[in-house]
Amino acid sequence: MNIEIKKSKNPIKYDDAIRYMENRLNEVNQKSSKELIWLLTHDDIYTAGTSYKENEILDKSIKIVNTNRGGKITYHGPGQLICYFVIDLRKRKKDIRKFISKIEKTIIQTLKFYKIDTFSDKKNIGIWFKDNEQIKKVAAIGVRVSKWIAYHGFSINIENNLEKYKAIIPCGISNRGVTNLKKIKDQNYDKLEDKLIEYFISNL
Repeated sequence: MNIEIKKSKNPIKYDDAIRYMENRLNEVNQKSSKELIWLLTHDDIYTAGTSYKENEILDKSIKIVNTNRGGKITYHGPGQLICYFVIDLRKRKKDIRKFISKIEKTIIQTLKFYKIDTFSDKKNIGIWFKDNEQIKKVAAIGVRVSKWIAYHGFSINIENNLEKYKAIIPCGISNRGVTNLKKIKDQNYDKLEDKLIEYFISNL
């Protein structure tokens, strides 16, 4: 499969990442560049998707960056793995719902490799973990489609600061929590990036 795999060791500025993806989208549309899967991290930032509401910002002092992806408000920061992509759905039957299912399947399979059972939810997008009786989000998904090319991506909480989520109603869902992999199971996640890429490409 003709996809460029890009891994950034140092944190990437959010605006720079979006600009890079939008340029790549235009190149993919013109068939002058490969599709892209890009693994990276961001420094602390709150981003708001196209369907967020003002009352989902609980701490009015935080800075919110508006973005054109789908979804609501989320937090990115150190200890969280972000997977951005530019994937041409014209090669994949132009089925957005099916593509989101492939992302969900990829995350679930990756976490299963680490003996962590998670699930998707038709009503609440993302990947969830049942912690005793409480359901908590461990991965967020936010996708935009332009010219039948999907971009933006998803994030997996590995060992990020969960206190940061108290400033917002994450993804607009107030009756569920947020967790990370280290809290679920304290083990080595060094190979997570490679497993994620492996499953994502096999699912595409």
